Amino acid sequence: MNANTIKKELNTYLPLLTVKQQQLLLEMVKNILQVEPTEKRISVKQYNDELNASIKQGKEGKTISHKQMLKEMEKW
Repeated sequence: MNANTIKKELNTYLPLLTVKQQQLLLEMVKNILQVEPTEKRISVKQYNDELNASIKQGKEGKTISHKQMLKEMEKW
């Protein structure tokens, strides 16, 4: 897919989003652009360790509801 096709497709979808969704998308793009080019990828082991820790937290009931998460996101 070339750059023009991508731009056209983005321009097609953007108006379909709510203002809040557009704001979230803009923040995601800004965050992506702020990534350090020298940032190193994590190892597969570290990824799996973090994934397993998250699964453990879920099993222990250390979670929040979707509604609570939306409230947290409003603070970002």
